[in-house]
Amino acid sequence: MKKKGRASGENGDKGSHTEPSDTRASPLSSIVSTLRSFGPGVVTGASDDDPSGIATYSQVGAKFGLGMLWMALYLLPMMIVVQEMCARIGLVTGKGLATVIKNRYSKNIVYPISGLLVIANTINIGADIAAMATSTQLVFPQLPDIAATMIFTIIILVAQIFIPYTKYVRVLKYLTLSLFAYVITAVIVGGNFGQIISNTIIPHFEFSSDFIMLFVAVFGTTISPYLFFWQTSEEAEEDVAKHKISAIGKGRPNISKKEMRFMKVDVTIGMIFSQFIMWVIIITTAGSLHVNGIVDIQTAEQAAQALEPLVKTFPYSGEISKIVFTLGIVGTGLLAVPVLAGSSAYALSDTFGWREGLGKKFSQAKAFYIIILSSTLVGLWISISDTNPIQVLIYSAVINGVIAVPMLFIIIKIGNDKKILKARTNGLLSNVVGWITFGIMAMSVGLLFFSWNQ
Repeated sequence: MKKKGRASGENGDKGSHTEPSDTRASPLSSIVSTLRSFGPGVVTGASDDDPSGIATYSQVGAKFGLGMLWMALYLLPMMIVVQEMCARIGLVTGKGLATVIKNRYSKNIVYPISGLLVIANTINIGADIAAMATSTQLVFPQLPDIAATMIFTIIILVAQIFIPYTKYVRVLKYLTLSLFAYVITAVIVGGNFGQIISNTIIPHFEFSSDFIMLFVAVFGTTISPYLFFWQTSEEAEEDVAKHKISAIGKGRPNISKKEMRFMKVDVTIGMIFSQFIMWVIIITTAGSLHVNGIVDIQTAEQAAQALEPLVKTFPYSGEISKIVFTLGIVGTGLLAVPVLAGSSAYALSDTFGWREGLGKKFSQAKAFYIIILSSTLVGLWISISDTNPIQVLIYSAVINGVIAVPMLFIIIKIGNDKKILKARTNGLLSNVVGWITFGIMAMSVGLLFFSWNQ
């Protein structure tokens, strides 16, 4: 991702916190203009529905029907609060999350956290690349697995090094619109509307190992550690692009109340989009897989069957559903893998004090880009190993859920630290929701380990 200022003020379409224009325009151009004005919060929300998220939510719907649908609603305020904290830390300090932790607390804390993050991200990258390749083979079965994985890896690496991230992400934000296939399918398979609303509002629990594992996986793929680091650093990138600081970690930006408000709106919209997609994926798979006895998704082909009701009146509906499913997996994968690799690079660069930033060329931040390259290549190696990509995607979500627990504790502490954030510390609501989130995740991880030992 060779960059020339991630969101320079010259154009309103560079992914920065630029408010939509009031100029009269056609509905379509208004939608395009609004999409272009979105910042890191919306990109974060879109990348949260990566192949790992799609696989996890699909398994939830297939396994338990509408039984875990309520999590989409109850996780929304938790996501908004946590990501707003991360965004506020980056925007106010102009630093990455690992730098803030290292400067305020101890290197002994940031080293293991960064290490675990890189491990989890690399596994996730491998699983995402494998899922993209496997999905593509649904449409092009003659394409060898190794060829598909190599093609996607090369595309991702070339994009990361040679294409300005602002242009790259602008395209991928539109690719994620393929996820709206689940919205239409959810309407088609529908079911009892009253039952859907009831399951959305009323929590349902089962004290089984499968339920607990997927409970942790949903938390892990939704409130993911890599999003914490990405959101914080991307907000700091915004400060650099607006010339409030010379580089990430260099100086303290002066942030206006208007900029704070727009950041919060951006984060909120991104998280609402993410959770809405989770909600419709569960409804779709519950209504098309669970009711037909498919309760354990083992292959991409089984996952793609969830979209067959969308095109059942067309000839070759099975093939069309595979194409739609593949577009969703590939689009979200191409968006998510750079975010995963980028968050690893931000974390390690912050930890060791290396030059960093998507606004820098390769020659200006070699270590930063070498981490991105290395993470992607190790992910490639994982993707071509003899593993089931759908199952690895779910396991990577569980790993993220475990790692998120100590990270949440630290983020909430930083969010209340006046030495770091001055007057922009957490409010009462942020603290209440934040600590509830931490408590639920810690308890669920404990229950998961307990269930495994039985």
